[in-house]
Amino acid sequence: MDDSNELVQKQSWLNRNWKWFIPSGCLTLLLLAALFVGGIFYEVTSVLKDSEAYKESMIAVENNKLVVEKLGSPVETDGIVSGTVTSHNDVRTCDVQVPIKGPKGKGTLFIVGEKRGTWKYSEMSVYIENTNEKIDLLQK
Repeated sequence: MDDSNELVQKQSWLNRNWKWFIPSGCLTLLLLAALFVGGIFYEVTSVLKDSEAYKESMIAVENNKLVVEKLGSPVETDGIVSGTVTSHNDVRTCDVQVPIKGPKGKGTLFIVGEKRGTWKYSEMSVYIENTNEKIDLLQK
């Protein structure tokens, strides 16, 4: 004869829900990691784009007739700004590469400089992809 008073063991919450909990937990961790990396990337890019060297060089690009002739107008950034902007004591240095584009083509802006009061550039040039041409923006 069966005893009807046998204890029925109830499964734990995790045992009942693991099929959706584990994958969604992993997906949440991946999403948080992606947001963290994206946030760091955004901050670094913002620092580079907010630098005086970047702003001055973009003005030089827009005012250079040869660059505008090769790339067209308007010239704007095209992708990820890379490089470094550092500050040590009262000296700031930059070594930045900016992908740029216009209606007629693409190029890369190279900025290398140092700031001791005002920016002094050792290089500010645009490499035009279509023609493999390098345009020096420091030449008057």
